[in-house]
Amino acid sequence: MTRSDLRSLFRSNQQDLRAEDVFADRMDEWNAVARSLAAHAVAVRQPGFDVADFESPRRNVLVFYGVGGIGKSTFSRHLEEHLLSDGPGIDQWTPVPEQVGRLLPVRIDLSRQSGLGFEDILLALRLAAGRLGSPMPAFDLALRRYWDVNHPGEPLEAYLRRHGFLRRFATAMSLPEQVQSVLGDVAQAVALPGTLGALVGQSLRSVIGSLREHRKNMAALAGCARLADLLEADADLDALSYYAHLLAWDLAQLPADRSGTLVVLLDTFEDVGDRTHRELERLIQRVAWLMPNVLFVVTGRNRLQWDDERLDGQLDWTGPSAWPHLAPGATAEPRQHRVGYLSAEDCERYLCRRLTRHGQPLMAAGTRHEIVRRSHGLPLYLDLAVMRYLDLFQRTGRQPAAGEFQYDFPALVARTFRDLSGAERQVLRTVSLFDSFSVDLATAASGLAQDSATLQLVERPFIDADPAAPWPYHLHDLIREAIREADATAEDRWSAADWHRAARRAFDALRAELPPAGEDRRRLLACLTQGLRLASSYGLELDWLVDAGYRYVSDFIWEPIDLPLGTPGSAASALATTLRAAARRQRVHRQEIVDELTAVLAGGLLPPSAQDLARYFLAECQRDLGRHEESAAGMRQVAEGAGPLAADAARGLVHLARRLGDFPAVRAAAERLPAGSRRHRTLGDLWWTQGSVSLACSAYDDACRAATAESNPGEAALSRACLAFAAAFQDTGRADQQLQLAEGLLEGASIRWAEIQAGIAGLLRDAGADPALPARAAGIEADAEASGLTSSVAYARLAVCFHHAVLADQPGLAAARTRLRGCVNGAEFAYLLEISHFFDGSEPPPDLPRAAWLDGTQATAARWSTLLADRRAAVSASG
Repeated sequence: MTRSDLRSLFRSNQQDLRAEDVFADRMDEWNAVARSLAAHAVAVRQPGFDVADFESPRRNVLVFYGVGGIGKSTFSRHLEEHLLSDGPGIDQWTPVPEQVGRLLPVRIDLSRQSGLGFEDILLALRLAAGRLGSPMPAFDLALRRYWDVNHPGEPLEAYLRRHGFLRRFATAMSLPEQVQSVLGDVAQAVALPGTLGALVGQSLRSVIGSLREHRKNMAALAGCARLADLLEADADLDALSYYAHLLAWDLAQLPADRSGTLVVLLDTFEDVGDRTHRELERLIQRVAWLMPNVLFVVTGRNRLQWDDERLDGQLDWTGPSAWPHLAPGATAEPRQHRVGYLSAEDCERYLCRRLTRHGQPLMAAGTRHEIVRRSHGLPLYLDLAVMRYLDLFQRTGRQPAAGEFQYDFPALVARTFRDLSGAERQVLRTVSLFDSFSVDLATAASGLAQDSATLQLVERPFIDADPAAPWPYHLHDLIREAIREADATAEDRWSAADWHRAARRAFDALRAELPPAGEDRRRLLACLTQGLRLASSYGLELDWLVDAGYRYVSDFIWEPIDLPLGTPGSAASALATTLRAAARRQRVHRQEIVDELTAVLAGGLLPPSAQDLARYFLAECQRDLGRHEESAAGMRQVAEGAGPLAADAARGLVHLARRLGDFPAVRAAAERLPAGSRRHRTLGDLWWTQGSVSLACSAYDDACRAATAESNPGEAALSRACLAFAAAFQDTGRADQQLQLAEGLLEGASIRWAEIQAGIAGLLRDAGADPALPARAAGIEADAEASGLTSSVAYARLAVCFHHAVLADQPGLAAARTRLRGCVNGAEFAYLLEISHFFDGSEPPPDLPRAAWLDGTQATAARWSTLLADRRAAVSASG
């Protein structure tokens, strides 16, 4: 349902412009209300239900909470309209469930601007109940007692007449008459002369005595067991809150055909007080507890905390045993719901319908898309954007461009700041520096000695929570982006120096969050990401980020990461580029990475302690591209530097020697490598080239075990793929088993070379048995070439040679050797072509550089010939 938007209407002189106040339908929220109404109706009609049962848990509070500007108040207003309507109500919503019966909705705006006090809240509930046209004698009697004491000389009628909020109730003027009628009935019942003017002195004592004695003429009221006690108590605000029980009792006495369900909509609940002073909240909670036959629908910025037992003493009834449906994890209605942000489609629909001309959207598509993108689904942002659009349209007479909406609105954060204490604002500013945070991290970064302000802040609905994340809390993106701008105009605004000090504290706090080496990689990545952003934005030295960077690459897990590149020309930007390049090399051509890392080193921004990161991965990519000399120079420099990657660089030099076929040198260097998984894998790489498959499998298996013991899943995945590759030459069953294990490990490691190596293992396993193998190999070659992995291309072509040799297909083998010869670059990979000749005992080309085999050419050739014969026999036996 829409209505003319007067704000928009009076911003333009163009008569053909239509401005509609569009309501996002909030179907999910309405459905929750409908389910709650139905559940509430069933509960209050149960035979054992009793409004005088003060011990049973309460299930009569429905909560919608969310960040300011999300549309909660709009939803509350439309909800009242829908519940009051005799017709269809809100077009998008289904009708009220028939089994609910008559509803008596009353919406109470608790915002500070409304100026309502607790008296007004109770009066509003009584006026709403007055729509039934029946007296509420117990409540009215107590109300008159309270009014006479607290408003001497001020008639209730006069108060209601001048009160803007209460005056709007149709029953406002009849309430004083109903109260007076009750007094007349009571005066007659207790045999007082005339009409009871006030419940004070002797008249009060007479009424109380009659109630306690259960006199026959007071039987109706005497059934309300606690009426006499309440009349006898001091008539103060505290007693007034307990009068809610009397109203609930009165409603419960009505016959079914004259009754109705009171639905109390409490909007802007965050303004009933702060998280320390809960006097008004205590009174309102008391009303909800004492009126179990009434459904309360609370809308506000904060989750209702009544299920928190720690608030015992501040509130009367606390904990999940008292309010089971308000506790986290509750699924039955009514319960607590976070009001979500609008989807991009809803935002687009809103803007298209908000401003129209001749039935068409006034706002250009590009402008709408920019506003939608920046709104992050927040209705307040959309509304403010429409106001700005009309201002620009009126001033210029043209369509405002999308570029005129590329900023955030200070009003957004001003609304958020409004509810926070000074300590909470300090924490909020600090956590705006983080992508995510924990209570400990936020408190440390804020420089506070206690967690209280942070604990209060994380309960606010603009703080999103993801328990599965390394740190569970994060700010909604739009609020985070706008905080700095809003802070510039705040009374307690931070200076640039304040922000820099906060960034330094945040950076130091992240250092303390670093996990031990080899543990909690997600936390490590989170520290890196946030630390790099802070260092780049505030010109901080890299400090612990260098060590964290080495930890990141040491795991050999190359999941896609989004490290902030930050301010160009900074050390943090150079480090981020290096780490991103190390990960990206698994997904792009190695040449791209060579270009990036070459530029990083040429820029001279990395401190000496971090330069090996760029130099090592540059050398690794150069090796993959076949640039042997450049790679060897880089590896040698890193190895000689004795830094964290020195051992990896020494192993890199061994790999280069193996590619050249210098196997004695490989063996000697491998024996000097530090003990561990990578030394075992290096030996496995050596043994399979010699045709010693059993030794290779044993070494790779040792590597897998060691990697697992080292808590290095990346190395374990890599070694497992190599084990599958080696086993596939000799034991297809073992190869198949290892392939399954490797594929499982690689799902979480993202190591492109190992993924392709596993594919080649599959080719070797199926050699001689799968006619489609050459076509499969072509696909794997293409993948390897796209990544710049020259060794993988060569291994795939060797597998095709093995396939044709098993089949004794000489033409096919000759063609495959020709393709393999294309991989030979000087001595590099010449040993693979030599192995292909070992398959059938043919003589290698005379110009082919020969490898230095560990125990000579003849013994090595014999082992490869035996492997081929065994496979040929196995294929023949299975065929």
